[in-house]
Amino acid sequence: MANNLNTTKEQERAELHRAIWQIANDLRGSVDGWDFKQYVLGMLFYRFISENLTSYINEDERRSGNKDFDYTKLSDKKAEFGRADTVKEKGFYILPSELFVNVRAKARHDANLNETLAVVFRNIENSVKGSDSEDDLKGLFDDMDVNSNKLGGTVEQRNKKLVKLLDAIGDLRLGEYADNTIDAFGDAYEFLMTMYASTAGKSGGEFFTPQEVSELLAEITIVGKKEVNKVYDPACGSGSLLLKFAKVLGKENVRQGFFGQEINLTIYNLCRINMFLHDINYNHFDVAHGDTLTDPKHWDDEPFDAIVSNPPYSKKWEGDGNPLLINDPRFSPAGVLAPKRRADLAFTMHMLSWLSTSGTAAIVEYPGVLYRGGAEQKIRKYLIDNNYIDTVIQLSPDLFFGTPIATCIIVLKKSKKDNKTLFIDASAEFVR
Repeated sequence: MANNLNTTKEQERAELHRAIWQIANDLRGSVDGWDFKQYVLGMLFYRFISENLTSYINEDERRSGNKDFDYTKLSDKKAEFGRADTVKEKGFYILPSELFVNVRAKARHDANLNETLAVVFRNIENSVKGSDSEDDLKGLFDDMDVNSNKLGGTVEQRNKKLVKLLDAIGDLRLGEYADNTIDAFGDAYEFLMTMYASTAGKSGGEFFTPQEVSELLAEITIVGKKEVNKVYDPACGSGSLLLKFAKVLGKENVRQGFFGQEINLTIYNLCRINMFLHDINYNHFDVAHGDTLTDPKHWDDEPFDAIVSNPPYSKKWEGDGNPLLINDPRFSPAGVLAPKRRADLAFTMHMLSWLSTSGTAAIVEYPGVLYRGGAEQKIRKYLIDNNYIDTVIQLSPDLFFGTPIATCIIVLKKSKKDNKTLFIDASAEFVR
């Protein structure tokens, strides 16, 4: 029975991936042509939150004895009765007339479809103003410009493309929201992100860590644990690393939720969308926008049991150009700052600082951090002298988007039971 279920899941996943690939090709024309990601991902997000909300309200009404209730057919006036409670629980609200299924049904005959969608997206965002979820939803549709010339030179051309997009996303066989045998929306998102990262060249690695590496990092940090207080990624990209914990540990076993920070605004928005599409409720994630090294957003939080990250390699930062940083409690213990041209070990020191006493951090690092001299050598000495480095794992080349370099994983712990460091050569332990 289990084998049949697994086979069904894989068949559904393969079918979903084929359909998404076709959508992307139809809408972009060519891989390097139209930048499709914000439109396809944005529309997928719109469909998800519409179906998520509809399922939630329908289930609540049917439990109360209203067996034939269907939120999609309710008038907007009658729907207002549940707005406040629903926003508090789900973190957003959509009137029936503005649900994906209802907008799509009228789209082909809507001469002002672009404006209709702009109003819908604005209303969804406005539905949470003044609520606890305001920051989680704010700006999520900003990159989906329905009036962009990318969609066409005239309103008519843009609307034709939008109709095609609505139909393509609407035709994806994601099943009934409550009955999916695969994490359909989340899986669709991950596949799209993989597609985009693989065609984005060097920039692809900025926001997406391959799923196999993500899973390895998550598994390393939870050895011997059935739950953690929370997980953190200071350079979280699209959130793929954080969300692996929902798979390998179960989101209910990440007690306080998923935390991250991302410096790129567009990618920050993608990360929050990813959280929603993986059905992480707004009150169970906290993703911030900004520069983690100079403006960390979670500094007042309880230390993290699990930290995973694939930070940008050899990124420039302020370093000793900012006199405040040498006294920052994250960096000051080493007595020196990472070089301005290579922030790799600044990220490492930041993560060590925010790691709980019983926690584990697993970090993908550029190999130069293991042998470069100067300030980096002094930081390495601090880490070794204080027995923080648990394991160093050499990975194979060509694992990451945008770089052929063979990276490594450095595992940090604050409560090691011996003073040994394990070195693992896993450079040949992979299958293409």
